[in-house]
Amino acid sequence: MENPPFFAHESSYIDEGCTIGAGTKIWHFSHIMPNCTIGERCNIGQNVVISPGVTLGNNVKIQNNVSVYTGVICEDDVFLGPSMVFTNVINPRSAVNRKEEYKTTRVKKGASIGANATVVCGITIGEYSFIGAGAVVTKDVKPFELVYGNPSKHRGWMSEYGHNLEFNEEGLAVCPESGQQYRLENGLVSRL
Repeated sequence: MENPPFFAHESSYIDEGCTIGAGTKIWHFSHIMPNCTIGERCNIGQNVVISPGVTLGNNVKIQNNVSVYTGVICEDDVFLGPSMVFTNVINPRSAVNRKEEYKTTRVKKGASIGANATVVCGITIGEYSFIGAGAVVTKDVKPFELVYGNPSKHRGWMSEYGHNLEFNEEGLAVCPESGQQYRLENGLVSRL
């Protein structure tokens, strides 16, 4: 490919069979392994590994030193903080090959995962949820939910713009930056 629609630093490696969208940037020492699908306008930081068959949506931001393993699916507008960790096997052993047992981990649209967080495989990270730095996430995270700690626990709700939502007695909240309105009902948040 003489003039690809994306930028890849000369120290990066892109294996055969990958699809990479226009405007995507791949930085120093990163490795995109075979048969990955990477959307448009993604930013893949330094020293990132994207394992075979991974799918990234549009506008995904991956900070330095992240490995996105086979079985991980990131939808549009996902943010992966520096040195955060995904797993893809529940019970790994060096002497036991479990490549056929990889679990799917889905990171839904707009979710943010903070620096040094660990996400155990086989779960879903909900739309626009926010995982704090250093969290160890072992179960599904609801849409707009804020979790942190080890193990991570529910700590509140976040707007699409990343602000804490304070719900009134009627279960309504407003994002202080965007003015978007939200409803909390039956333990779930939705945007109005």
